[in-house]
Amino acid sequence: MTDLDPIAEVDAIVARARAAQAGYEAGGSQALYDRAAQAAAWAIMEPARNRQLAELAVETTGLGNVPDKITKNHRKTLGLMRDIADVVTYGVIRDDPRTGITEIARPIGVIGAVVPSTNPGATPANNIINALKCGNAIVVSPSPKGVPTCEALLGYVHAEFDKAGIDRDLVLMIPGRGSKEKTQRLLETSDMIVVTGSQNNVRRAYTSGTPALAVGAGNVCVIVDETADLADAASKIAASKCFDNATSCSSENAIVVVDAVYDAFVAEMAKTGGALIADETRVTDTLWVRGTLNPRAIAQDASDMIAALGLTGEVPDDTQYIAVETSGIGPDHPLSGEKLSRVLTVYRASDFDDAVETTLKVQLHQGAGHSVGIHTADPDRPMVMARAIPTSRVIVNQAHTFATGGSFTNGMPFSLSMGCGSWGGNSIDENLHWKHFLQSTKIVREIPAREPSLEDIFGAYWAEAGK
Repeated sequence: MTDLDPIAEVDAIVARARAAQAGYEAGGSQALYDRAAQAAAWAIMEPARNRQLAELAVETTGLGNVPDKITKNHRKTLGLMRDIADVVTYGVIRDDPRTGITEIARPIGVIGAVVPSTNPGATPANNIINALKCGNAIVVSPSPKGVPTCEALLGYVHAEFDKAGIDRDLVLMIPGRGSKEKTQRLLETSDMIVVTGSQNNVRRAYTSGTPALAVGAGNVCVIVDETADLADAASKIAASKCFDNATSCSSENAIVVVDAVYDAFVAEMAKTGGALIADETRVTDTLWVRGTLNPRAIAQDASDMIAALGLTGEVPDDTQYIAVETSGIGPDHPLSGEKLSRVLTVYRASDFDDAVETTLKVQLHQGAGHSVGIHTADPDRPMVMARAIPTSRVIVNQAHTFATGGSFTNGMPFSLSMGCGSWGGNSIDENLHWKHFLQSTKIVREIPAREPSLEDIFGAYWAEAGK
């Protein structure tokens, strides 16, 4: 097939994946599914290949930096393998004599995965491992800039498959630079779609007619209140903001600092490489070019980003990120949205209640449903945020980028795709993980009747309200 016949090309790839999946399931066992997942994981985690993938990703996309991508490829994959190590995804997964129901794990079939250029190695690897663990085949559709990294990754996966005697066609990709036409066909012909990245692709996934797991946009806003350990908060925010040059959807885009500690926190930010800019036009006039983010500033190292913003010589030599004071929120205030760069918006709040209100407004403008955070010593304040803000996650006293997508020091599943619930227009409100790649068949047996009387159900109501 050639690019002159893109629909037939995609159909042929999906057909190969479907045939491979049928054989994988027919000869399936937990040992086989686990071995395939381990093979795919080692394909990206083996140190030499990990470095090659990281270097290729930065070289071809121009986004992020090599050391952090190496860390991301390793830790995200290691964490995922920890999460799924003891999970049963083959055969009987639940047998409940009380209900008479026996549940049998079943694969979904062929997974179509659309992955972004920001994580062209780690995201497809995460999807591939989850798909294989649950008995599926997967076809990956990378962004145009992510094609070389994805090709290299699949080459490593196939090499590991050859060692383990596993069918290469279980993991395939749409070849070439891709196109909307090819991606659309994959959306239509897969058994399930997983989409991370472009919100245009997310909308197309949900209207494709195929069951879809697609995630919303991030625009993380984090509160620093008057009880916080300011040095700890500043250190964690800096580490999180700068990791992989802010390519993550979980990177802090704004912080809201309570007035009582504002000046002290700004001083702590300066110690961690955060340079405060009071005149927001010094950044807005260069971070956006004709209404779009300046490509010379997006996901770049600090020095390159500072140069692109025209701030060389105006900020300290050790500056790692730019913090910009503002008060505006909404479409006319671009600093209140996602910036995909080492630029952090800073809001000043009169007190905690005002900080929650500001965070709410930021989320309603952009990023609803994704996640927010707080640095505090007050154990009750995270609950206040959880009840007041349309968000799926409230991250407490942690570096947001590392915590949201799973950490060895919290209980979140390791993932690179965060569902945002109905607030973000998504079908899931949790981190995408193995259970989303599995379905089940239920054997239903008759049990003794469990029919309640009307008095059992309505007795308390009748006593209060009458019949």
